[in-house]
This record gives sequence, C-alpha cells and structure tokens, in this order.
Amino acid sequence: MSKYPTLDQADLKGKRVLLRAGFDVPIEDGKVTDTTRIDAVVPTMKHILKAGAALIIIAHQGRPKAKRVPEMSQAPLVPILSKALGVEVKFCDQCRGSEAVKATQDLKPGEALLLENLRYEVGEKKNDPTFGKELAELGDVYVNDAFPNCHRNHASVVEVAKHLPSYMGLQLEKEVENLSKVNEDPRHPLTLIISGAKMETKVPIVEHFLDKGDDILLGGCIANTFIAARGFFVGDSKYEEQFTEKAQEIMLESEKEENAFVHVPRDAVLATDISENAAKLNLPVENIEGDMNILDIGKVTIERYIEIIEKSEMIIWNGPLGLYEINRFSHATKRIAEAIAAVTGKGVTTIIGGGDTLDFHKRYGYPLDAYTFVSTGGGSMLELISAGRELPALKALKK
Repeated sequence: MSKYPTLDQADLKGKRVLLRAGFDVPIEDGKVTDTTRIDAVVPTMKHILKAGAALIIIAHQGRPKAKRVPEMSQAPLVPILSKALGVEVKFCDQCRGSEAVKATQDLKPGEALLLENLRYEVGEKKNDPTFGKELAELGDVYVNDAFPNCHRNHASVVEVAKHLPSYMGLQLEKEVENLSKVNEDPRHPLTLIISGAKMETKVPIVEHFLDKGDDILLGGCIANTFIAARGFFVGDSKYEEQFTEKAQEIMLESEKEENAFVHVPRDAVLATDISENAAKLNLPVENIEGDMNILDIGKVTIERYIEIIEKSEMIIWNGPLGLYEINRFSHATKRIAEAIAAVTGKGVTTIIGGGDTLDFHKRYGYPLDAYTFVSTGGGSMLELISAGRELPALKALKK
C-alpha cells in the first residue's frame, strides 16, 4: 500500500487533469531524438483520457534560464504525443496567462493539450507560490508523473499540489516502489556502479552505500578524482581537485571491514586527442604522463568489475564509465552493460538510471528491457536511494 495517493484512487471523469510530466528529451534540429521518457508516461496519459478527463500536460525542456529559447520549445513533442496517444494533441505556446487559461477551459473530455516550457517562467525554479497557484487554476486534479524532477523544489512539482487533489502517476508509483526496495529489501552482495562528472552529487550516495552496500565501482570523472586522491598524476584529465581530500576520507572508510569497498580503476584508456580517430593507450594509472586524458576505464579494471558483477545479487548502475559519446571510448560501458544484462537473466535484481545511461543504451542499441528496472531519473533516483530521503515532490503529494 503506497503512502502517497495513487491514480486508481482518483475520480477523473469530466475533470481537467493537470499532468506534470518529466520529459526533458533531447531535441536536435527540431526533432525529438530519444522518446524513452515520453514512452514512460504514456500509460498515465492514456489512463487519464480513458477515464473521461481532459488532459493538460505541463513539462520543461532544458535550462532556458527563464527566457524564451526557441530551441527549447515543447512544440516538437506534439507529433510524438499525438501518435503515442492516438488523439490530436493541441499546443499552447504559453503555460500561464489568458491564452493558457482559455486553452485549458476550451478543452473537452478525451482531448489533450500540451503547454509551453515551464522553465520559460522565472517562478518555476524559484518555487514561486503565485506561479504554482496560477498553474493549479488550469486544472481540477493534479497528477505528478515527473520522477526526473521530483528532487527539485520547483513550483510545478511542489506548489501546485497544495491547491488541487493530487496523485502519483503510474510511472512515479513504479519508480518509488522499485527504488525503495534498495533500502527496504536489499539483496547482498549489493553493488553500486557510479560515474559522472560531479563529485558533489555523487558523494552522498557513495557514503550511503559505504554503510549499506558491499562494493562500489567507480568510473568517469569521479573516478579520476579518486585516482588523483591516491596520489597519481592524471595528466589533462577532468577531475575535481577540491574533492581529493573527501575522496581520501571515503577510501579510508572503505577499508574498514564492515564497510563496502570502493574500487578505483587500476588502469585506464588514455589519449591526447579526444576524437574518433584518436590513438589510444591502455596503461596502469601509475604510468600516466604529459597531456594524456583518461577517457575510459582499462582492461584490467573492466575484468575486475565484471567479476564483482557476477557475484552480486543486487546492482544499482548510474552513469556510463567512459566518454561513451565517442565510440572509441565506449568499450567499458558496453562490457559492463552486457555483464549486468547477463546476470539479470540469472535472477539478479538490477536497477539502472540517469540521462546519460539511457542515452548510451539508445545510441548503441542496447535493450533497456534487459534489466529488472529502468529509472527515468538521475538525480532523483540517487536522492531517493541515498538514505531513502523523501523527495520534495513526494512530500507535497501527502495531504
């Protein structure tokens, strides 16, 4: 039984339902290039329409910084949504004001409307109560199915819920149910595979897993920071010098018998040129010199990581292990994805998530249904798992 109101408890017939979706999809030349996050919300949108309600979709694209940036308009989503829902989705190029009010009032049951990018408005990221109230006045019922944004204190996920009967969407319900298992019903050995650019966002989950997990496998720029913290030269590689002391503390903690062990790459794939034609070397980390860049984890590290994956009973994976956008530096991520998919087939619980992780799968044609659960969130996934913190948007759903 969920501690938050769920969609099956909602009376939607004849109502205008304001749905906060977590699309924020990649758009190139006016076309959506990855529909994963849209696909995840389709069951909720169909449920609302089938219940005899009018569907009003609100979401954001990118970081327009409260300005109207044409490349970040929601308009390119209209044909994708219309096709997915089997109804013509109308579009309003505002998300507040008289035009938006009229568009929502004219909407009939069974019809759908998409409003313009919420982040064109300064009140969204500021969690402005006035903006939240304006949004709430567009609907009769509020449904949140924007898991990727639930860790944010933004008006459309926090303030709106104060003014309307509010419910979780079907995808949000699945996210909470599956991710809560990591803390409520963990299976050991429990392995965290974590990568990414910023230590600041990853340190809380690493510290949480020191206590709760068995193995922590590092990749990406955060691994570079740990390599530097071990006293090795990292050439021109991206790393965060201000976090090396924190990394040293974490490694010391990880050596205690009762804690999870943090695995730092022992070798790396290096190149001086970051391109598809780059000459690359696989070297032990102690042999890095000059202007070399660490762009992937090395062969020895890959084999070590796979051994750990094969012994795990639960695996959480967030973030590709190298500069996967360039095929030449995607090898480790491919091997790790294959290893995780293989153990999933043997009954291991595997949870993956994060925008770059999803993009990697789309880019190289790796199937997402190879895992136990695929989260549409990155930061929100990590926050919900680390210490099982209640996300601001979930807290707002409780009356």
